[in-house]
Amino acid sequence: MLPPMQRTLSSRLMRVNHSGEVAAQALYQGQALTAGDPALAAVMRQAAAEEGDHLAWCEQRLRELDGRTSLLNPLWYAGSFAIGALAGTLGSRTSLGFVAETEKQVEAHLLSHIERLGDTDKRSVAILKQMTHEEMQHGVKAASLGGKQLPFPVGAAMRLTARLMTGGSYWL
Repeated sequence: MLPPMQRTLSSRLMRVNHSGEVAAQALYQGQALTAGDPALAAVMRQAAAEEGDHLAWCEQRLRELDGRTSLLNPLWYAGSFAIGALAGTLGSRTSLGFVAETEKQVEAHLLSHIERLGDTDKRSVAILKQMTHEEMQHGVKAASLGGKQLPFPVGAAMRLTARLMTGGSYWL
């Protein structure tokens, strides 16, 4: 049993991670919809399915913590789907580059949550470590399939968007 303050922190961080998985599914579904290459669309659908596992893990952990999902998830889904659809229209290399950059940022985000949780919430940390491993694999796969590095302003805009999403989901 976690102390109340730790339970609150863990619940909020897992809510943020749940929202991130909602957004990831939407991104990949949007990219799959607009991909000009059927093979790339299949890769994106597979990535969305794998993110579904992460979503389920986060949702289960939230239930264990007596937490809740973010009230903003419909907004995150809609916005992420639109961004993914746009990325998909920009061609395979850009779309894959978007995946690689997204996963690089997600990896850093998950590692920061693991650090914040420390040794007190071993169950959440174990989930986040497994997610980190799989997110890294998504990024490596996207790069190996020809994803190109995105311009700095795009990565910076992605980081800003992620900060808005994580801050909103932490509280709401």
